[in-house]
Amino acid sequence: MTSTDTKAALSPTSALADLRVLELGHFVAAPFCTRLLGDLGADVIKVEPLKGDPVREWGAQVGGRSLWWSVHGRNKRSVSIDVRAPGACELVLGLAAKSDVIVENFRPGHMGKLGLGDAALRAQNPDLVIAHVSGFGQDGPYGKKPAFGVIGEAIGGLRYLSDHAPGTCDLPPVRAGISVGDSVAGLYAAFGIMVALWQRSRAGGTTVDVALSEAVLSLMEGMLPEYSRLGIVRQPTGSRIATAAPSSAYPTADGARVIIAANSDILFAKLCDRMGRPELAADPRFHGNRARVENVEALDAEIDRWSLTFDAATLLKALEEANIPSCKIYTAVDCANDIQFRHRNMVREANDTNFGTILHPGIVPHIVESPGSVRWTGPDVGAHTDAVLTELLGMKAERLAELRERRVIA
Repeated sequence: MTSTDTKAALSPTSALADLRVLELGHFVAAPFCTRLLGDLGADVIKVEPLKGDPVREWGAQVGGRSLWWSVHGRNKRSVSIDVRAPGACELVLGLAAKSDVIVENFRPGHMGKLGLGDAALRAQNPDLVIAHVSGFGQDGPYGKKPAFGVIGEAIGGLRYLSDHAPGTCDLPPVRAGISVGDSVAGLYAAFGIMVALWQRSRAGGTTVDVALSEAVLSLMEGMLPEYSRLGIVRQPTGSRIATAAPSSAYPTADGARVIIAANSDILFAKLCDRMGRPELAADPRFHGNRARVENVEALDAEIDRWSLTFDAATLLKALEEANIPSCKIYTAVDCANDIQFRHRNMVREANDTNFGTILHPGIVPHIVESPGSVRWTGPDVGAHTDAVLTELLGMKAERLAELRERRVIA
């Protein structure tokens, strides 16, 4: 995309069209946050090393380019600066002076060592919203420890609860399959930025401090109050819900798994009728949710026997006719072809200069009056360096050439 094309793409009226965000992020959490803001129209300027964000090398590759990067870097302008090089600090401070928000996820204290601590940033721009994303927060006994999303998931309690039920498997607790700790922290950072911008007219520049560990812990429902009041240590339940039944993934004749969530008395009665076993609804073992939870093994055995007599499509049709919440456990194939996702543009085609037409996830949240868009996919390293430094810092070609010669920019 040329600089002219980029400026045109930044023009549409969208929710965050007048917001400029400077990203000093790497890996997942901070870049996920800024992608959300960019999807809704913010001008996101990503400052990345001369070699680029490490995620550019993650996941499946085509021609040495990451397909994930097409999504992870979308709607961002890439400016390649070696922030450790002499003179680089002044460039970043100059960009911060022209920005509304800065998002970073270095280890606490690292920004200060680069000359980019909060005080230095606010000296350039007193109203700047600064969002820090780190493993454990900017202070405390763990503050300077290194961490990734998996560490946040473990210390926040999620990895323990993502296991199979006790006694059913001796393998390690399973990972969610995506960097959920990073992504949740990124979501909280985006939310915190919106709060800070809301109050900026009253409070000036505000600091947002998000920890991966705290982001995960905040999701843990009743885990802490149950432990503190009753001494209950919440246990993993595999596919089930610990507090409601039936709600699990049931097998089908064609090898699929279908979620059936019939965990109210009314829905359970409908399921029993659909199973041809109306007497189960009156069985003392299954009468009321508490009894069903206490006897979930026997209950799920009954449902398993029934669900295995159908292929997934037939089972889902039967459940839909009875208005029972249900869904096949989707693979990538199912997500890509789902009619609801397609209808709401949550699975959409994007035009990538390196890959051609590829599928991207849509934009969440959906702002009805001013929906976001995929204005461009993840750019090459430094694709916008010259354009951004010229536009925002007024640099001339000679100065850009000098910086490039000294390997400050690429």
